[in-house]
Amino acid sequence: MIRVVLFLIVVGALSLGVAWFADRPGDVVITWQGLRIETSLMVLGAAVVAAMAVLALLFSLLRAIVTSPLMLKRHLRHRRGLRAYQAISSGLIAVGAGDIAAARKLSAEVNRVAPHEPLALHLSAQSAQLAGDREAAERAFRAMASRTDTKALGLHGLFVEAWRRNDLTSARAFAEEAARSAPVLGWAGRAVLEFRCAAGDWAGALAQLERHMATLDKASYRRQRAVLLTARAHAVENTDRDSAKTFALEANKLAPNLVPAAALAGRLLVEGGELRKASRVLDKAWRANPHPELAQAYSELRSGDSARDRLKRIEALARKVPGHVEGALAVARAALNAQEFAKARAALAPYLQTATKRIALLMAELERAENNDVGRAREWVARALHATPDPAWTADGHVSDRWLPASPVTGRLDALEWRVPLTGMLSAPMIEPQSPATTAAEIAFEPQHESEVAPEAAPSPSAAGQAQPKSEPKPEPVIPLVHAPDDPGPEIAEESEAPVGQEGGWRKIFG
Repeated sequence: MIRVVLFLIVVGALSLGVAWFADRPGDVVITWQGLRIETSLMVLGAAVVAAMAVLALLFSLLRAIVTSPLMLKRHLRHRRGLRAYQAISSGLIAVGAGDIAAARKLSAEVNRVAPHEPLALHLSAQSAQLAGDREAAERAFRAMASRTDTKALGLHGLFVEAWRRNDLTSARAFAEEAARSAPVLGWAGRAVLEFRCAAGDWAGALAQLERHMATLDKASYRRQRAVLLTARAHAVENTDRDSAKTFALEANKLAPNLVPAAALAGRLLVEGGELRKASRVLDKAWRANPHPELAQAYSELRSGDSARDRLKRIEALARKVPGHVEGALAVARAALNAQEFAKARAALAPYLQTATKRIALLMAELERAENNDVGRAREWVARALHATPDPAWTADGHVSDRWLPASPVTGRLDALEWRVPLTGMLSAPMIEPQSPATTAAEIAFEPQHESEVAPEAAPSPSAAGQAQPKSEPKPEPVIPLVHAPDDPGPEIAEESEAPVGQEGGWRKIFG
């Protein structure tokens, strides 16, 4: 409405101006070079407007002629960009669908039409990966890493390719460079953190965690820092007790329910004579997460106490989490050491119907100590061989006899959980071989003496083997699994080990 009103005002003003000039005609005389021109003011105005229109038209025509090569170039570039966009879109769809032929064809067309486009390099790398051409994929990723706009994507691709060929040195170098160039990249920060953990570089891992703190939420940051501080405390426990104590206490402050941090902090506080503080630390962790390591550390608060005094202390600790099996096991162990056999038997009585391995072995030891009944002890040992496994430190199908800061299979930080191992996961085959970088975390955390490893932390291989069914048929998959070109999968890997000349292996697949 406002525009209509403004238009009417402008038209009215022009009309009034024209009428005003029409009512006041005048004469205009132009003398130039002996030429005399006489006309009215209105005719002169009309002539000036017409001349300006002609000049504008001539200027536009001249400008169009001069700029026609540039306009043609822009048109061709726009047309080429549209073709490249369509080819890139279709190529990425073909890669996602697994159509190797179409992906290669469209990648070649994109490289011909727009060879320097970032998505053209990305499509080339994806097509080469789909076809299994690792060298071509690496060339494309290196070209992307040399550009500013695609550097992060190129480094990620180079990292993945290096990891696939088990070149951990190159993979770590690419991850470090990506973390330096773009600190907000989550994958680079995690990869550098895992590599440093695998190498036992806990100080470097803590520094890396601080640099990438912005990519984590507050709870995750506190937990991961507590895990790294605990690992560092364990690493320097035998050489620098004061530093180990400082690290363990800070880790316990960040994550009070982290069992390894609380147990280590409690032991170091006891050594320093801070019994009350050690008791508070262990008590708080026990209430949140009852664990045998906490019970063991709590029973050793006073080294000069008798076995009966330790039993009383453990009984008080077990009453704080009534009905928990760890409390019963701790009481039974302390009562057995104090030769209070009735209390040990009463503590284990509620769990005998579904006895786990640790309960069965404790009952066998109780039968020997109380009645010297070798036959009953042997029955309980035989029952332990077939009993349900006890909780253990487990991560990614791997069972460890002690806590580790990272998974020895994947290198994932804070992966180990205290739980009952899954059935069939104790000796499950892995799709990819265990790499040296992932095993370095467990090697760096190896105890110095055999006495540091708790024998009852995990079931023995023989016991685990007997506990599993021997002739359980392997279920057929309802939908066949489609594996990536570089990952034959567990079933194909087993078939590929068949002797030459027999059915199976790759011949069976291509047959």
